[in-house]
Amino acid sequence: MLTARWSKEQAAAWYKKLPWLVGCNFIVSTAINQLEMFGKDTFDPKTISKELGFAKKLGFNTVRVYLHDLLWTHKREDFKKNIDRYLTLAEKNKIKTVFVLFDDCWGTSPKLGKQKGRAGEVHNHGWVQSPGNAVTNNTSAWDRLEEYVKGLLKTFGKDERVLIWDLYNEPGNTGQRGKSLPLLEKTFEWANEAAPLQPLTVGVWADFKALNSLQLNASDIITFHNYQNPASLLEWIKDLEGLGRPLICTEYMARGHGSFFKPSLEIFKKNKVGCLNWGLVDGKTQTKFPWGTLPGSPEPALWHHEIFRKNGQPYDREETSYIKKLMKKNKIF
Repeated sequence: MLTARWSKEQAAAWYKKLPWLVGCNFIVSTAINQLEMFGKDTFDPKTISKELGFAKKLGFNTVRVYLHDLLWTHKREDFKKNIDRYLTLAEKNKIKTVFVLFDDCWGTSPKLGKQKGRAGEVHNHGWVQSPGNAVTNNTSAWDRLEEYVKGLLKTFGKDERVLIWDLYNEPGNTGQRGKSLPLLEKTFEWANEAAPLQPLTVGVWADFKALNSLQLNASDIITFHNYQNPASLLEWIKDLEGLGRPLICTEYMARGHGSFFKPSLEIFKKNKVGCLNWGLVDGKTQTKFPWGTLPGSPEPALWHHEIFRKNGQPYDREETSYIKKLMKKNKIF
């Protein structure tokens, strides 16, 4: 049974105190996935700091970052230490963080140790699910997931550097569909029992009625993904704003699908919607390539995601100039 969510009034009061939330989904360019980003031997604070600096120079004030349950289960203290180190670096760049706990996307069998890409794929070829389909579909394996959710939210649930808990990315993806519903419901229960000060959310992204109903009726604030053209984006906003809660688009910007910063940012700003595009720096995830790109393909003329090359040079200077101009009068944390 789900426990109480924030009232609409509480959610509105929280949102009113914030600047316009603008930023990106961030994974450091030297990591292929969540396990590498926060692993004991692969955590890269120097590059994290540098690349968050790129985000700060654009005027971004928020980033969305993925975590992984295996690091909590097997290397808890190291994981907590690296989360804290990451948050310190983000705070120095005046950036708040949205943390993602679970994820149904890409590699179905996550493992600790050296991370490898998958043959025959390029875009996010090394990304892994959390906890992975086998665990998601096995209720007897959930005790450690409950420890992870409650332990993480109790450790950082009063930390002002954390803005939002995004409990589950794209539930139902990678063929799961409704199979993810029981874990999603339990995750909301565990998170509410941990009682963090920050709001809880799970973003809608596909036409999965049962999942969407739970997500929209259990989230303190409403989040969503949209990688389509401006007309589609505006349609989603108008549909969701009727729920009477703050709106944040936690994934957008796929140039090949007609989703660009211009005019998306103007649409978000006009409608008072927060927005976090996918990608910052071209790196090991290779998400500058479109979905389905084969190994050995040349760099695409039109990048799918990402904003900068590793050396900090923009993929498109007109694009970054546009972002900076729009961000110029936006408040920061």
